[in-house]
Amino acid sequence: MGERWSGKKKCGISKSLVGCGESEILFTGGGTESVNTAIRGLLAARAPRRKIITTTVEHSATRELCSQLQKEGFEVVEIPVGSDGLLDRDRFSQELSAKAEQVALVTLMWANNETGVLFPVSWVGSQCQKLKVPFHCDATQVVGKAPVDVRAAAMDVVSFASHKFHGPKGVGALYVRRGLRMPPLVIGGPQERGRRGGTENVPGIVGMGKAAELALASLPTMDGVRALRDRLERHILESIPHTRLNGHPTERLPNTTNIGFYQLEAEAILLLLSEQGVYASAGSACSSGSLEPSAVLRAMRVDDRYAHGAVRFSLSHYTTDAEVDRALAVLPQTVDRLRAVLPVA
Repeated sequence: MGERWSGKKKCGISKSLVGCGESEILFTGGGTESVNTAIRGLLAARAPRRKIITTTVEHSATRELCSQLQKEGFEVVEIPVGSDGLLDRDRFSQELSAKAEQVALVTLMWANNETGVLFPVSWVGSQCQKLKVPFHCDATQVVGKAPVDVRAAAMDVVSFASHKFHGPKGVGALYVRRGLRMPPLVIGGPQERGRRGGTENVPGIVGMGKAAELALASLPTMDGVRALRDRLERHILESIPHTRLNGHPTERLPNTTNIGFYQLEAEAILLLLSEQGVYASAGSACSSGSLEPSAVLRAMRVDDRYAHGAVRFSLSHYTTDAEVDRALAVLPQTVDRLRAVLPVA
């Protein structure tokens, strides 16, 4: 029964949104479970290989899992990024080709969740394909915001989550290339063709399928989202002194900007903004509440005086000109109020 109903919803997610076959999609409980399933599954299938290649700016789902795997005896190599957040391609090629026969998998994100900076995943996929190393891509930030074709990019496993394209929370998906051997993380019943045990979240999957249809239809509007993002970003950088863009100016998602406010705390900025109906985040939503600069900004070697005050503004095709105007009206007053208490040296 599960395959009959879920297969219909996989049509919108698989063929149109990510470019794969229905049988190559399995549903999970979210992006983090998808990442864990991908990495743990590939490691089990590639034993006794023990080397994992990743980057210094991954989402906590990958970063924390790799930290745990190190404790379990795996070798984890983190490829650095530049000050603009772009992948160090030379270092990646060196690590991948040096002892390719020892590499169990490559796991890296397509777009950074804090800065929106894009990695050259098609290039990474081709490098992995040449050396027959499985490539897992965390595409959580990209799916629904940009065209995705997992086959064209030579990806073996791709994880993503429903809520990142306005679907329900608590449901994710995993693309597994047809023919790739990968045991399940959750063992139990025969659900999802034996690749993920447990009763499926039917309402969540149906919602994810509908959200996929709507996200696909909205892709042509993303140029407008980019224009709004650029207007917001430009006015902030021009009108508020001692601010900087964190991340590459063009090689990033169209909806994300990360601005550093010199010698301020992001949490204080966000608190005052929220009181006036403007909502942003301190880097990643998963790291909110921490008083330390994010691991991503540290890896990019952003000056701590800017990193502490880094705020991520995320837009979508639902964002309006009036909302951007509101943010631009409120933000300078907020920064002035904070700097009156904590003046810039």
